[in-house]
Amino acid sequence: MKNILIIAIIIFSTACSSKKSETEKTTPIASTNQVLLNDSQMKSAGIELGNLQQMEIASILKVNGKIDVPPQNMISISVPLGGYLKSTKLLPGQPIRKGESIAIVEGEQYIQLQQDYLTAKEKVRFLENEYLRQKELNKSQASSDKVFQQAETDYKSQQVLIGALNEKLQLVGINTTNLTPNTISRSINIIAPINGYVSKVNVNIGKYVSPTDVLFELINPTDIHLALKIFEKDIAQLFIGQKLFAFTNNQPNKKHPCEILLIGKDISTERSIDVHCHFEDYDKTLVPGTYMNAEIQTKNSKSYVLPTDAIVRFDNKEYAFTQEKVNEFKMVELVTGTTEKGFTEIQNSEKLISRKFVLKGAYSLLMSLKNKTEE
Repeated sequence: MKNILIIAIIIFSTACSSKKSETEKTTPIASTNQVLLNDSQMKSAGIELGNLQQMEIASILKVNGKIDVPPQNMISISVPLGGYLKSTKLLPGQPIRKGESIAIVEGEQYIQLQQDYLTAKEKVRFLENEYLRQKELNKSQASSDKVFQQAETDYKSQQVLIGALNEKLQLVGINTTNLTPNTISRSINIIAPINGYVSKVNVNIGKYVSPTDVLFELINPTDIHLALKIFEKDIAQLFIGQKLFAFTNNQPNKKHPCEILLIGKDISTERSIDVHCHFEDYDKTLVPGTYMNAEIQTKNSKSYVLPTDAIVRFDNKEYAFTQEKVNEFKMVELVTGTTEKGFTEIQNSEKLISRKFVLKGAYSLLMSLKNKTEE
């Protein structure tokens, strides 16, 4: 009986010892944010170590605004003498070219204006001859000064009338160079003054328009501006010529380089000012009125940084690996700031300055850590 009890104790002790040995062999480091590699794994991962380093990083001011068009690039089309709209093919959003006919307007006033010009032009020939005749007679005292002066006045007055009528015809788009009694027209062509597109059409065919009516609104989008709202506390950080990047909510990765062109001087009731920026490259996909976000680089400051490749993202947070012992690493959470030239600002660097970081091979460690967690 005694021998049986001894054998049972030996078997139980052996089993416990074997179980304990197996547990020690397979159980990893207790912490779920630590990973231990052997020499072969270290070499395969290409681990390189280093400390935080200081460098100048530009602070980023994040603001928003919308695309605007300067007044000189927004054209309202009216007809100086009014008339009936005979034809147009314009639609909102339609592209147009400078110099092309965008509408035809007709009216009796255009006939009368051409008639007055041609009549005045014919009459001036008679008055010119009369003026020259009276000038010669006056030299020989065959004509009084009064008669000569009257002829001179009539002739010069007629020249003034022709000049005024010529300008009126030019104003409505009628070229007087080729104007003859046979080319008198009751209609005029409205010519596009810019390259761009139509933003508004306010008339329809057959409608009578007065000189104060706006028929169409045109926009030249090649010189669009970005109008940003900057709060009072941030104004001091801005200057003319400052660089920034703008992007839309739909395409946050597509950055549009801009430059500050004008800083407003009037602070609104919301304690903000308007800052106008110029797009360095024209992009036809940018439409006036589109809301955009912007990142403005402000003054540089020295900060502790890590190479961007040393930072890994896990569960929507950012981490880096520090060396705890030889071949043993720990994942620590970071609070990151601005990224510039391949380096990222570390904002919680106070307790990490003396630590050794994994500069290369961080993603290999993350994979090893995730695999260990899943086992």
